[in-house]
Amino acid sequence: MMRRGLPSILLLLLSASAAHAQDQPAPAAPAASAAVSLEQAYRREFALLSAQRRELQARIAEARDQLAKESERLRGEIAALERRLLAARREQGDLEEAIAQAEREAAAAAEIADLLKVTFLQAEATLSGYGLGTPASGDEGERLRAVFAEAVSLLGRLSSRRVERGRFFRADGAEVEGEIVRLGQIAAYGIAPEVAGALAPAGAGRLRIWPEPAAEAARALARGQVASPLPIFLFESLNAAVEPGRRLGPIEHIQQGGVIGWVIVFLGFAGAVMILLRIAFLHRSSADVDRILDRVGAHVRAGRIQEAIEAAKQIKGSAARVVTATLRNLDREREHLEDIISEAILNENGRLNRFGTVILVIAGVAPLLGLLGTVTGMIQTFDIITEFGTSDPKLLSGGIAVALVTTELGLIVAIPTLLIGSLLSGWAERIKDEMEKVALRVVNLGLEARERATA
Repeated sequence: MMRRGLPSILLLLLSASAAHAQDQPAPAAPAASAAVSLEQAYRREFALLSAQRRELQARIAEARDQLAKESERLRGEIAALERRLLAARREQGDLEEAIAQAEREAAAAAEIADLLKVTFLQAEATLSGYGLGTPASGDEGERLRAVFAEAVSLLGRLSSRRVERGRFFRADGAEVEGEIVRLGQIAAYGIAPEVAGALAPAGAGRLRIWPEPAAEAARALARGQVASPLPIFLFESLNAAVEPGRRLGPIEHIQQGGVIGWVIVFLGFAGAVMILLRIAFLHRSSADVDRILDRVGAHVRAGRIQEAIEAAKQIKGSAARVVTATLRNLDREREHLEDIISEAILNENGRLNRFGTVILVIAGVAPLLGLLGTVTGMIQTFDIITEFGTSDPKLLSGGIAVALVTTELGLIVAIPTLLIGSLLSGWAERIKDEMEKVALRVVNLGLEARERATA
């Protein structure tokens, strides 16, 4: 509006200047007229500008109303589009869930079809062995019901007690013919004129008499009776032969431990011999203590030291030698005499502790040898696994036997040897204490006899 108003003002100024130039002869009157014209021009321009301003404000208000209406319309369209988008997304989720459910149902139907196919094949393979068949065509439900009916009927027949003629092997390997009493498919008994008993798998679907006696039970079952208790051998299949277990003797059991097992047994035997000898030595020394005091005490009280020495010499053993050394030095001072007694007991210490250290060494070495055998056996087992794998357990049994048998033998030798050796060491210490008490008792009796003689 201002740019349109400026040319109008300029035109008015130019016209005013021209009028002033034409009216030169009367200068005072034209100046007043020019001022009036300029003010009128300004007023007309102001009125024009005001009108334009109002027109523009009206247009702006109209534009704003139209913009507000357009914005409201667009917001409505956007909200409608958002609702349609949410509805489309929900529909998409429902369709995806329906597709997933259809896929699951299809997978389940395929799995059921495969399961039915396998079931029919297994049923045909199982029932054909008993002369029975399965329907080859028809509805799957009808075929399945027919198969289960045949299976239930067969299971009822097989799970009952039945008697049939057949052949089986005796314990010595000879084949005989007789009656076979079957208890379902898990146990059987054979009855022939010369033999009867429980039957065990012999391989390839054959049966053999089990060594455990069960003749009376077999004959009772053949008559329709049940023996109590019922000796029975349960089996799962007749395809693999079952051999009766053989009990190993002591020598065979030790041989399973190998060289280390025999070394442990030798140490155990040596330890047992030493224990017996040590018990004999300690028993004799313990008995000598009481007997020496009975024989020597009366002579010492009477002051007959030489006779007491002769009586002590007649008794053999460590205690007798300690008492003899004490009697020979009764005339010495008590402190000196106690030192002599201690020296005599120390001289006998080696005899009382005979084999004691060796017994405890054997008790400590035996479990270590067992541990050595365990390590050796495990090394053998891993060598076999490396070379042959783990398919045959019999190949692994050798190394495992060495590992376990040597540990067992080591503990069998070590436990009683350590226990008895400790008890014998305590017994020897008690004998030393008793020897010291007897020697001091003899010293006291000698001093009492000396005091009575001087009084």
